[in-house]
Amino acid sequence: MKKTHHSLAALALAAGASLAQAQSAGQLNVVCSVQDEWCSLMSTTFTRSSGIKVNVLKRGSGEALAQLIAERTNPKTDVWFGGTGDPHLQAAEQDLTLAYKSPSLAQLHPWAQAQAEQSGWRTVGVYSGPLGFAFNTELLAKKKLAPPKCWKDLLAPALKGEVQVANPASSGTAYTMIATIVQLMGEDKAYEYLKGLHANVSQYTRSGTGPIKAVARGETTVSISFVHDAPGEQMQGFPIATDTPCEGTGAEIGSMSIVKGARNLDNAKKFYEWALTPGAQQLGVAAKQFQLPSNKSTPLDSRIPDFRKIKFIAYDYAKYGQSAERKRLIERWEREVNSLPR
Repeated sequence: MKKTHHSLAALALAAGASLAQAQSAGQLNVVCSVQDEWCSLMSTTFTRSSGIKVNVLKRGSGEALAQLIAERTNPKTDVWFGGTGDPHLQAAEQDLTLAYKSPSLAQLHPWAQAQAEQSGWRTVGVYSGPLGFAFNTELLAKKKLAPPKCWKDLLAPALKGEVQVANPASSGTAYTMIATIVQLMGEDKAYEYLKGLHANVSQYTRSGTGPIKAVARGETTVSISFVHDAPGEQMQGFPIATDTPCEGTGAEIGSMSIVKGARNLDNAKKFYEWALTPGAQQLGVAAKQFQLPSNKSTPLDSRIPDFRKIKFIAYDYAKYGQSAERKRLIERWEREVNSLPR
């Protein structure tokens, strides 16, 4: 009886100690711009290992930037994780994020280090993914259409009403597409191309992942998407395949930033360092997301796109990550492309 009493007392003490540890560890507020399952896995795994309670708010990258701007004088967010890199660079440019030079930088791929350097150490690359096409193989066969292999293929009259892409005003994916085509063709030719493409687009979706989900479910034949979003759909049995453009393509650099004025700064730095480790970066694949992780030591799943086989342009992240440049290109798209009848 006495022994049991001691055991219960020890358990109570241990429980009290772990509760005290959790309370002293405090909390962390994260705005998360990757898919829900990945956000959830990141927060629960980090809480389990650190005792820090994580409050997650899910936002697309454009919406996350708008929130940081709105909260500038009284930040409620500590860390912004994921989403295309351009809005992170804009946040850096607008002094919304904190300069923090991670001791782990040397372990990261050069593109992730470059993202940190050009932002004045206010953001860092956590993953990368190439822009390309996804297509529904059953619909292509049924309509006797060839799968697109090049940007020019998307202008084929046979694809009228068969293409979906997101709206660049709300989607980092679609803005990456515009910036890629401008760098590939020159600005005026790029907008002529986008006008031609407009004739074949059935819908501009709000979210960057909307078009590839529509392709998977047979609601459209072709999408312009990040190709790393396809394996998750294939795993669910959808008839979907991808390719990257023969002329060359761009890639997103998904990024992470600490918010300037973060209330839980020490915890924000702990999360930041943890998120750059191979263990944390493997959680993407666990959540059925197949971007290339930024830590060179992260084991790679076979479904992650092989960057060595893709023709990339020399994407100028510094230029196209500027607020003024993004605003100008999107306004030109609204004025010259989106206003046209289809």
